[in-house]
Amino acid sequence: MTTPAPLNSSPDTITLVRPDDWHLHVRDGDALHTVVPHTAAQFGRAIIMPNLRPPVTTAAQAVAYRQRIEAAVPQGVSFEPLMTLYLTDNLAADEIKRAKDAGVVAVKLYPAGATTNSDAGVTDLRKTYKTLEAMQREGLLLLVHGEVTSPDIDLFDREAVFIDTQLIPLRRDFPRTQNRV
Repeated sequence: MTTPAPLNSSPDTITLVRPDDWHLHVRDGDALHTVVPHTAAQFGRAIIMPNLRPPVTTAAQAVAYRQRIEAAVPQGVSFEPLMTLYLTDNLAADEIKRAKDAGVVAVKLYPAGATTNSDAGVTDLRKTYKTLEAMQREGLLLLVHGEVTSPDIDLFDREAVFIDTQLIPLRRDFPRTQNRV
């Protein structure tokens, strides 16, 4: 059985449409002004990671960050930054509605201490349940850096342990997020 060629393609060529970047660290300052033009030249959209210092934890911060990113896009280039908030133990559930109304598409879970600028990350998922309930209600995506940070867990087992001890219970407790994690 043969697969038909994509539109605008021949048997000898493949036409790729403009892709999206589903995990972009823009940072801020000089890094932003370097990364954004290169990204916008290649990608139509990008999900922007919120782990700045300080992290992006409010709708207002996300809007301001999006404006800084858009200002760095070269004139005449079409690029859409898809904004996220940084999930913390203290991210207020009522901030989720404001974020959704401001165009934020997702919230990023970083376990505290797991990666760059994750010191403000989640220390216990149960502390975030009211916020996760609000996300489920508003239909925001949950983006996950899946890793436990316990020093007694082997570095190479941290992702598997996260899945078993954190992700599976999270998906059980928030069934409407099944396709949004």
